[in-house]
Amino acid sequence: SITKERTEVVLQGTSSLDPNDPTAVWEEYDFKCKPGDLKRRPCFITPYHYRLDWLMWFAAFQTYEQNEWVIHLAGKLLAQEEETLSLMATNPFAGRAPP
Repeated sequence: SITKERTEVVLQGTSSLDPNDPTAVWEEYDFKCKPGDLKRRPCFITPYHYRLDWLMWFAAFQTYEQNEWVIHLAGKLLAQEEETLSLMATNPFAGRAPP
């Protein structure tokens, strides 16, 4: 079945020294095929799915306690681990200090 509403998990980082500052700029990590930017053309890779993108869809139905791997993914993105970043479509912090 298909729902009328879709909840999405969005991963963002900031270079701000105070992430609670209202002026902090948050930048989004884009996935290769997970829905995100509405102006981006949809990704078609039938009959396969990008595994991480697929798991992110299911993570949106539950809490992070039920999907501990999301916390580990965020940690690897914070550390700018190359293997993990290769799974993403974009790294908003490429060539800069880690978020």
